[in-house]
Amino acid sequence: MADGLAAGGVGTAHARPCTVDPMGLLADLVADGEVVVLSGAGLSTESGIPDYRGVNGRLRRSQPMTYQTFIGSAAARRRYWARSHLGWRHMAEARPNAGHHAVAELQRRGLVAGIITQNVDGLHQAAGARDVIELHGSLSRVRCLGCGERTPREVLDRRLREANPGWTARAGAVNPDGDVELSDEEIAGFRVVDCASCGGVLKPDVVFFGENVPRDRVAACLELAERAGLLLVLGSSLAVMSGYRLVRHAADHGIPIAIINQGPTRGDAHALVTIDARLGSALPRLLARLDAAW
Repeated sequence: MADGLAAGGVGTAHARPCTVDPMGLLADLVADGEVVVLSGAGLSTESGIPDYRGVNGRLRRSQPMTYQTFIGSAAARRRYWARSHLGWRHMAEARPNAGHHAVAELQRRGLVAGIITQNVDGLHQAAGARDVIELHGSLSRVRCLGCGERTPREVLDRRLREANPGWTARAGAVNPDGDVELSDEEIAGFRVVDCASCGGVLKPDVVFFGENVPRDRVAACLELAERAGLLLVLGSSLAVMSGYRLVRHAADHGIPIAIINQGPTRGDAHALVTIDARLGSALPRLLARLDAAW
């Protein structure tokens, strides 16, 4: 896909066409360093993890679990854990793609000052990135709503296997939040386990739809955004307020913003550069431009 560009003053209400080379302009901005990356689901689609709102998004076909539903219904928790028990295996097998590796390489070169991800898949870290702020948490951990204890997902996976030795459900389509489609009959035969320490309700250590991001995490992200030399948005439509808030915050502080995403985003009007492209090809091209300049 050909790169597209919309350029204008930072924080302007309307972007306007520009004739400069967008990838070249982005390379110049990144070369100055102090880049803060904000990544979304579009960065992980090339690793086999679908998104809700992208080109092939499933938001209309699969409604994600909400915090209120999970907390309020034992039946909903059984449905979630049955579906997630199978879907977790798919997520655990996912591997970082060229886009993740490019972000890690930019950090290794000292150009990236911080990485904030809306993703819950851990692929930034698997690619070698350090000190990643997981805005929406991680599916690799489980939290007890009673005592607050956090345990590795592998521990829960083992306990669920032991509690459901004869359960033979097969995974259908994998959803963006790591669960799969299952029939009511398959879900009804699934047994949920509780916290091994206190017997409390277990929840994945992620921020569900309808749940607030912890305040200290939000504060850390806002501080990164306002100290950035460039806020680089990768693979996010910015439809969720937790991500869009960071773009608006950066714009309010006069921080230049660049966006690479397939399709338009809610933050385009604030961006100095927008590139419509797949991350797995665009980010290696960015590295090549930086190499050529050096």
